Amino acid sequence: MWFLLGLSYVAVVFQFCFVSMAVASGLYYLAELVEEFVSVAAKIIRTIIMIVIGIYVGFLLFEEFPLLMTVCGLFAQISHLYMMKTFPYFVLSSPAFILMVTFLIMNHYLAFTYFSSHYYPFMEVMAYFTLCLWLVPFAFFVSLSANDLVLPTTSHMDGPKFSQVDNDAFSNYIKSKGKRVGLLTFFNSVKEMFLPQRTKKVF
Repeated sequence: MWFLLGLSYVAVVFQFCFVSMAVASGLYYLAELVEEFVSVAAKIIRTIIMIVIGIYVGFLLFEEFPLLMTVCGLFAQISHLYMMKTFPYFVLSSPAFILMVTFLIMNHYLAFTYFSSHYYPFMEVMAYFTLCLWLVPFAFFVSLSANDLVLPTTSHMDGPKFSQVDNDAFSNYIKSKGKRVGLLTFFNSVKEMFLPQRTKKVF
């Protein structure tokens, strides 16, 4: 009996490692997609914000949540919309970012206070936290690296070895883009290493 119990603890450790690797891989893959398709990511995030606003309106109509919690949630989504004006850039000292962080903390406090004093099934509580509190900040978190590939307006290359044609920002951007090392490149190299493509013989 003790042997199987020990194996179960070892299995839990392996499962935790596999889940952590899967979550990390998913985050990096989403970050790669956001870097490649910044305008599409902005449209998706705006759509998510509007959906969350619709969810809060549904709370006002169909649920008996505290008015303060629902109103604070709506104001948080409005601050998210203001954050989209500078997307993919995030200015930490901007009023929109400060309001977003303030409402995020306040909404978590109000939600924990309400759900700790009123019984709801675990699935309903997780639905509220996932869709109303975590979804949009998670999308912003994934989009933090989106401004790394924004086309620069000036080039910092100096020296006589660079010609006037090679010294413009667009040429340097194209050259540096081909030399990127990302997670997808790593996966492709691992795939070619362990699963080489078979070449068909031509007779």
